[in-house]
Amino acid sequence: MATTKGLEGVVATQSSISSIIDDQLTYVGYTIDDLAENSSFEEVVYLLWNLKLPTKSELDKFKAELAANLELPEAVINHLRSYDLSTVHPMAALRTAISILGLYDDEADVMEPEANKRKAIRIQAKIATIVTAFARIRKGKDPVKPKKELGFAANFLYMLNGKEAEDVEVEAINKALVLHADHELNASTFTARVCVATLSDIYSGVTAAIGALKGPLHGGANERVMAMLTEIGEEENAIPYIKDKMANKEKIMGMGHRVYKNGDPRAKHLKRMSRELTETSGQSKWYNMSIKIEDFVKEEKGLPANVDFYSASVYHSLGIDHDLFTPIFATSRVSGWLAHILEQYDNNRLIRPRAEYVGPKTQAYTPIEER
Repeated sequence: MATTKGLEGVVATQSSISSIIDDQLTYVGYTIDDLAENSSFEEVVYLLWNLKLPTKSELDKFKAELAANLELPEAVINHLRSYDLSTVHPMAALRTAISILGLYDDEADVMEPEANKRKAIRIQAKIATIVTAFARIRKGKDPVKPKKELGFAANFLYMLNGKEAEDVEVEAINKALVLHADHELNASTFTARVCVATLSDIYSGVTAAIGALKGPLHGGANERVMAMLTEIGEEENAIPYIKDKMANKEKIMGMGHRVYKNGDPRAKHLKRMSRELTETSGQSKWYNMSIKIEDFVKEEKGLPANVDFYSASVYHSLGIDHDLFTPIFATSRVSGWLAHILEQYDNNRLIRPRAEYVGPKTQAYTPIEER
């Protein structure tokens, strides 16, 4: 039986949602460059779920449905308040809150396609409210009710900060949401599909996916990039720091990607936003430091930056707490998870691979008193 560690290169399913071919990422055939420069996040969510871009009337209806579902049940907000806010990580809080949210959805276990679409809208809308509510509650502030006239990205920043954001800030968050929305059969998406292939409910699938995204080798990478930049502190320390990491054979977070040989096509968009936002906020050292690190690692190891590398300085420049970086990733990627969950339901087969056994063989049982 042939095996591949980490399932690298193994094709596990067919999908019409996104592709990575010749280092180009597409959503339903549209390049990530085209979408990042031209589309709103709501358009991308609609595209992933419906496999076509919306007309204006379809988009207006979809935006209204998302806006109508932003608010959380009071019981979920009270549960967020009950956490030990001094120690709980936002990803753990998000994972638990999404699971709890399913308890307050009358259609949680209704599996008809239209019911699943309605639940997808509710989850996509409410995940942003969960993240922002938790961020405020742990600072002793009340959650901010959404403004239904604002777009998704603008509402996220409004609910987080209690004031409407500048256009460049909304553009940065919208672009980040678009870039992170889906990425073929990544670890969290695969987890979601494995979960719902048992015909478990959508809330279980999303909760499982959040658990996978929480790991530092997946969604947690951008938080660790900012931790690295903060530890470096100043531009002149960057190269000595990286040389020391390399000498100790330590991983440089945010560099390289398993499925891209010539660089992550998403990185350049956030690289531009990082330059603009760090200049605007008077924090250019983070961008300059990042450039030095990327150039050095690419020269020494042939590893260019991935999307996590520059998303870190983008979020930091927006004044976002570092441990919220991965929940923001989840706020975007849930759109892809939901697309894959719906696709899995439409043509389901239980996902049950095999494992090659490499343990001891033909052992005889020994009574406990003789061991």
